[in-house]
Order: sequence, then structure tokens, then C-alpha cells
Amino acid sequence: MGFLIVLVLVVAAVVAYRNRVALLSKILGQPQSRIERRLNGPKR
Repeated sequence: MGFLIVLVLVVAAVVAYRNRVALLSKILGQPQSRIERRLNGPKR
């Protein structure tokens, strides 16, 4: 049973990472283009 929970969490994390721009734009109320610029901008 514990393995199933871990598997579901890993799958959810991968889906969230792939859709991070759309998810962040919904959560923060910012346009997707602005979030993409922040994520893909210059590294500090």
C-alpha cells in the first residue's frame, strides 16, 4: 500500500513539473508569458 502512495506522489510531481507554467499562472494570477520569462530568464 505504501508503494502505491509513493508512486502516485511521484506521478503527481512529474505532471506538476511539466505543467508548472500553467499551474503557476493560475495560482499567482500572472500571465503565462511573464512566468515563462522568469523561469527561463538569466540564472543568478
